[in-house]
Amino acid sequence: MMLDMVHDIQTAYRKLIDSMSRPGTISDLSEEAGKLEHLQGYLPATYIAARMLLDTEVTFKVVSKREKEMAQALSQSTYAKEVELEEADFIFVLSDAEPSELLRALKTAKIGELQDPHNSATIIIETEALSGGTKLLLSGPGIRTTVKAEMQVADEWMAIRAERNAEFPLGLDLIFTDASHGMLALPRTTQVMKEEV
Repeated sequence: MMLDMVHDIQTAYRKLIDSMSRPGTISDLSEEAGKLEHLQGYLPATYIAARMLLDTEVTFKVVSKREKEMAQALSQSTYAKEVELEEADFIFVLSDAEPSELLRALKTAKIGELQDPHNSATIIIETEALSGGTKLLLSGPGIRTTVKAEMQVADEWMAIRAERNAEFPLGLDLIFTDASHGMLALPRTTQVMKEEV
């Protein structure tokens, strides 16, 4: 069965909205991912995110060892325009990217301006798993007190994200995808701390 670019993408988008409004919630895209033909280079959840977020009106950048090839594939399937990192509306940091490349993307991505805070980047980050890694405590809108989350991503990103998101409403929204077709969103309003063990 093929992925339905209307119904399946709408279903996946509703799951993303749920993850954005309830930070720490992992949405399961297994059903949609199971309808994809074999993908080269993208995790299925990342590709589904790209199909729901990209169109002719937005720009993107891929951060990967196979950047050119992967960007060309996204351009052809979504008609979105590839631009430089600091201009991109959506930045895809793939699992083969060096940890330093993720940090560079976080430092370089646009965070909006006070009169146009929505003119900021969303960064989609591939990780091996959204469990069994760094233990995090999340707080902020959409969370009653705190919520626990885990992800297998090097810790340095948290300090850079906190710095870039310090002047609300400016900031970056992050979406993490993993090899098990999970998706976890960290809107700019979510506070992230490493859980002390």
